[in-house]
Amino acid sequence: MVPSRARLRPLGTGDVRLVGGHWGEFQERNRSAVLPHVEHWVERTGWLGNFDAARAGGLPADRRGREFSDSEVYKLLEAMAWELGRAPDPELEARFHAIVARVAAAQEPDGYLNTRFGRPGQGPRWSDLEMGHELYCVGHLLQAAVARARTGHPDDPLVRVARRAADLVCAEFGPDGRAGVDGHPEVESALVELYRVTGERRYLEQAGLFVERRGHHVLDEVEFGREYFQDDVPAREAPAFRGHAVRSVYLAAGQVDLADETGDDGLLAAVVRQWRHTVSARTYLTGGMGSRHQDEAFAEDFALPPDRAYSETCAGVGSVMLAWRLLLAEGDPVYADLIERTLFNVVSTSPAADGRAFFYANTLHRRELGAVPDADEPSPRASSSLRAPWFEVSCCPTNLARTLASLAAYVATADDEGVQLHQYAGGTVEQELPGGRAVRLVVATGYPADGEVRVRVDSDDERPWTLTLRVPGWAVDGATLTVGGTTRPVGPGAVAERRSWRRGDEVVLRLPVAPRFTHPDPRIDAVRGCVAVEQGPLVLAVESVDVPGLDTVDHLRVDPSAPPRAVDGRVVVRCARVTPPEPGWPYRAAPPPVEARGFEDVPLVPYYTWANRGPSTMRVWLPVV
Repeated sequence: MVPSRARLRPLGTGDVRLVGGHWGEFQERNRSAVLPHVEHWVERTGWLGNFDAARAGGLPADRRGREFSDSEVYKLLEAMAWELGRAPDPELEARFHAIVARVAAAQEPDGYLNTRFGRPGQGPRWSDLEMGHELYCVGHLLQAAVARARTGHPDDPLVRVARRAADLVCAEFGPDGRAGVDGHPEVESALVELYRVTGERRYLEQAGLFVERRGHHVLDEVEFGREYFQDDVPAREAPAFRGHAVRSVYLAAGQVDLADETGDDGLLAAVVRQWRHTVSARTYLTGGMGSRHQDEAFAEDFALPPDRAYSETCAGVGSVMLAWRLLLAEGDPVYADLIERTLFNVVSTSPAADGRAFFYANTLHRRELGAVPDADEPSPRASSSLRAPWFEVSCCPTNLARTLASLAAYVATADDEGVQLHQYAGGTVEQELPGGRAVRLVVATGYPADGEVRVRVDSDDERPWTLTLRVPGWAVDGATLTVGGTTRPVGPGAVAERRSWRRGDEVVLRLPVAPRFTHPDPRIDAVRGCVAVEQGPLVLAVESVDVPGLDTVDHLRVDPSAPPRAVDGRVVVRCARVTPPEPGWPYRAAPPPVEARGFEDVPLVPYYTWANRGPSTMRVWLPVV
């Protein structure tokens, strides 16, 4: 079941296949490395064993992990479900069923399923809605079940487990039940999604109750204030996303889902307004969200320090989820622009090249060499200066796994008139339009390494339909579209071609992926006097391993009069090395003298690849001479 009132229809999990290239390689790494790695760690840490302990009566003594550790098992199951839908695998299927059986055995007769609450020696059920994450965990259980249902298994044991849990939530928190919400939004969107695959309207109505209650001080205040979990003001009154970044974008995603199903245009308009404000004033160049470490939260407008960027991987995942829902609802390619930016520069940055270590936070400036984490011990999330194999709070690896497994879902959409391509990756797209018009597209591209995207029609139909391609917002000059031998310039936005397509017809979009300087808004104090370098959708960075003899990249200054250029397959910028003033009182009556040595070409790397060659210093925003 697709969103009822959305402008665009998402394609089914079997309709888009990614083959090779950047995203095809990431999906294969996810399957071969990330998923087994995550499964190993949830077993090793005892988070999966918590369900066994619940069944055997061993709780609370045998419980391991934080109050939300159940959710990491559910996200693993969701990732496995999407992966099995992408490419069946009997061995992976067996592992999936084994985990589902252990989870199901811990469910209580009335549907309650949580290893942290509800048993002798534990807190009562629903006794810590502020920080207990009970409904949050239910939400991830439902999302895993939705993934399983959408990949051809609507009556899977996992789906039955999730429905019993959802029914209990509706009974406990319905109109005649507890007037509460969870401190960590997630269940709202999950309930709407479960409604879409089951048709049970009570799930949609319960999501509506949760959304409408929040913002009316139904939760007790915590040290970070009610803004932390968006219980400070009602949804329609908030000017921008605020508080804990992951909570904020998860809630907004649920609000868009609810608005789509109920026709609540006012709620949708509120989220759109908040999204536009947040993207224009509270979002990093990479697409990262959240600049406060202490509460993993959004800061005030333009408070975006690169060296203190929290930019949590989970916030990036949530941002993609939200922007996708807004894209479906409104059809505006600006949402796909942010999805692209975030996928390439936040989601891609988290995993190591081997898929067995991850960034939790994604800084844009590393001043000192990082410490290599212990490969055998979980790392404190914000203390890890390099990618770590696991964290005491490991929401990010599991979130990454489910996102990469479902990545094809973000590539294309359809409406009654045709098909729209939003993200560019090699592979195929298939869809049947109204009237039995079968459409099949074959996409060939080296994007983002090069800007040529070839879309070949691999189906015949005399009736016309429209093929729409997105020209990214960064492609201001130089993009062209070639159709039927005719080439024309195109600008940012959606470019539509309507005709009676024949098998073998080809559309070629060429995007200007030459490296370019990017300048910050002057209101971002932390990077005033700096430039960044981008190439196509990629943010680039300078890394100290590429600058021999330099202790820190902070001693580089860029010559802004010399544009970045590609040399032997790498992007270089013209830089001078500077000698900082002698130590002492750092404030003077006149600007301190800065001695700059001769200029040299300094190579840059795609930001998502940094820290794969050992400890290094790094920065995205480079001071100018």
